[in-house]
This record gives sequence, structure tokens and C-alpha cells, in this order.
Amino acid sequence: MRVSENVSLRPYNTFAIDATARYFAAFHSREQLETLLLDPQYATLPRIILGGGSNILLTKDFDGIVLKNEIKGITSVREDDDFVYVKAGAGENWHQFVQDCIAKGLGGLENLSLIPGNVGASPMQNIGAYGVEIKDTFEQLEAFHLHDREIRLFDKDACAFGYRESVFKHQFKDQFAILNVTYRLSQKPVFNTSYGAIEQELERMGAKELSIRSISQAVINIRSSKLPNPAEIGNAGSFFKNPEVTAETHASLKLAFPNIVAYPLANGHFKLAAGWLIEQAGWKGYRDGDAGVHERQALVLVNYGRAEGEQIVELSWKIVESVKEKFGVVLEREVNII
Repeated sequence: MRVSENVSLRPYNTFAIDATARYFAAFHSREQLETLLLDPQYATLPRIILGGGSNILLTKDFDGIVLKNEIKGITSVREDDDFVYVKAGAGENWHQFVQDCIAKGLGGLENLSLIPGNVGASPMQNIGAYGVEIKDTFEQLEAFHLHDREIRLFDKDACAFGYRESVFKHQFKDQFAILNVTYRLSQKPVFNTSYGAIEQELERMGAKELSIRSISQAVINIRSSKLPNPAEIGNAGSFFKNPEVTAETHASLKLAFPNIVAYPLANGHFKLAAGWLIEQAGWKGYRDGDAGVHERQALVLVNYGRAEGEQIVELSWKIVESVKEKFGVVLEREVNII
């Protein structure tokens, strides 16, 4: 393992923020991670466990060690008549993993195609799109406790999944490095096409037969048409969560804004489309220097070149205040600020 000094993190975060890490190293196994943690030169330094860098916003240089998770490997650990249980290393690219599962005829992840990042982030964020969340297919994960240096197993209940939430963002924040994740994937897929524009896109594609592959391609087409490619424009996908409001609040907003976009939830509440709120507040396509709001999707904040993290944060606060003033709704950031 090589530990490098004064490393630019620009290639390692999808926002393309040019912050510098005092030390940087990649690990490919739990043993390599433990060796780094025990090295007296780095043991007492602040540290960040970095995956695909797709859900972070760096606001300053990091005076510690950045440990990049490169644990790979995809294996089928068991199967029954209905499901195959597939284990993937936390360092596997998420979209490539989804496509690998689709190629094997395993359903459950197709609606999550083209989400940036790595496998390890999927349970941390309980990533979701087009009516599907990770908790729907999650079986278990193995994580390494950074202080006790023990491997612990987490099932669905232990992860305490919520909307873009898990125990790793709260109670156990910065305490674990996820090593691998096991998913329960269906050999007899149940198709989910009712959310968003999937059905319209399938029709536009002329898909003659509904399949996990055609649904995946529809999702890829939709995401590509609406969301900027991080390889071309720095971004972390959806910057804000879709806010949840009571039925009473929704009814009041509906009276004032008849075209408001909202989705009913099982608990009787409503989830508002944050992108619609931001657009109606006048931010879609806004740009200040190299920091801006994407011209096709107001939910996505972007770095057009050399924006600093603090500029993006400042822009996000302006949006939060603007939406609160117009709608009385407080947006929460989905992206982690470092």
C-alpha cells in the first residue's frame, strides 16, 4: 500500500471540488485498512473513508488521511427457488454492479440504474429512485469498526433505513467502513414501472416486451436526459431531499399552488417534489460564477469548473431560504458536507 501526501481530491469527488488531502491511500481489503489504522504515523489523524465520492461536498482541505475503499468482488452466496443472494464489495461501481445483475437475469435493482457512486454507499444513503429503495432488496452487510477493529454484521433492522437515511448517517456516523453488501435479488422479477416517466419512456423506446433490461434502459434514458453527467459537469445528483409534509399542509399548499407536485405516502403524509419547489422559486438555471443550479433539473447543484465547496454551500442556503419564504417548507440537504 502506498500512502501519498498532499493529494488533490478533485478526481475522487463527483462535484470535482479541488480540495487537498494531507495523506491519501487506497485499501483493497479489511486487512489493508487495519494496517493503515494501526500505523502510528496515521493512527491519531482525522480520517475520511471515501467511496465513489458521489454524495459529498468538500469545503476545505483535509488535514488528515483519506482512505479510499477499493474492495471489489461480486459473488452469489446462496439461492432458493425465488431469490439469489449476491454479495458485492463496497468498492464496486454501483451502476456496473446493477448491469451485472441484470445480465444474470436477477431483478430488483433495475430502477436504480445509472445512480453514481459505489456499492458501499447504497445502504448508507438507502439510495432510491423511480419507486425503489435499497431497503427493498437489502439482505445484510459487513462493516469494520474503525476503533474496535471488529467486523460486525448488520441486517435490515439494524440499519434502521429511512428516506435517504440509515444508522450510518446518525448513531454510527464515521464509526464504520462498509466492506461488502448482500442483496436479495429475484429470479422471478416483479416489474415496477408506475413511477415517474418509465411507462412513457418504454412506449417511446418501442419496447415490445417488458423486462428488467428494458426498464433499466428506460431509467438510463430518463436520467441521461434530465441529469448532468458528473464526468462533464461536477455534481452530486440530487442535492436536497424531497420534503415530507402532513396532509393538512399539503392541502393548504394545493390551494395556494394548484400545480404543486406531490406524492401520497403510506403514513397519510405527502412527499413534495423538491425540484419543483426550487424551480418555482426561480432557481432553475441560475449561475453565479462556476456555482449554479442545473438548467434541466433544479434539484441538482453544479460546479461548472472551478467553484469552491463553500460557494455551493452558500448557494444551497440561499435556495433553502427562498423555498421556505415562498412555500413555508424547509428543504434538507441530501449531500454530506465535509
